[in-house]
Amino acid sequence: MEILGITLSQDVLAAMGLIFLGSFVQTAIGFGLAIVAAPLLFQISVDYVPAPICLVALFISLINSYKHRSDISIGGLKLALYGRIPGSIVGGWLLLYVSASLLSLTLGIFVLIAVLISVLPFRLEPTPRRMFGAGLLSGFMGTSSSIGGPPMALLLQHQDANALRGNLSAFFVFSSIISLIVQVAVGVMSYKHLVMTLPLIPAALVGYCSP
Repeated sequence: MEILGITLSQDVLAAMGLIFLGSFVQTAIGFGLAIVAAPLLFQISVDYVPAPICLVALFISLINSYKHRSDISIGGLKLALYGRIPGSIVGGWLLLYVSASLLSLTLGIFVLIAVLISVLPFRLEPTPRRMFGAGLLSGFMGTSSSIGGPPMALLLQHQDANALRGNLSAFFVFSSIISLIVQVAVGVMSYKHLVMTLPLIPAALVGYCSP
């Protein structure tokens, strides 16, 4: 099947299904797109990780940010965004030197970290130092593997549901742009990855509309 010059092979359809699930989860709880989609997308094609997922995350985050714009506190995210910049640079450096097999292992480790963070029995207050550190770790994880949400979700989990979704989405808008700039600089984001992302956007939109 071919639409607008893009061949919808079985692999592309499978990728669209994973993005649908990931977008559904991210819209429902504020994060989770990459946790759900990245490991299996990597098995379909290593080129799906991290750049196309970051592009989809930017798209979904823009929509969610607008939806929850009244609940966003940009001032509270500044230190996290400052931390995201050096973290993203280190994550980009990692992409320059790791093999596909090592990146696969890194993905697995980051998913495990995400799961462990989600089941922690205590709550951390978002102090300035912790926000910077969470942004730093999010930048490293998000730029190298696209899984950058859990550190920020851990610190913001005390907020009500709409504020959590809004602030995470706003953070992901800026952080995705930072990651994509770094990925372009190190050569893992190109026209090819943009084309790969095109059929994923409608799947993400359907996932967004489903919760």
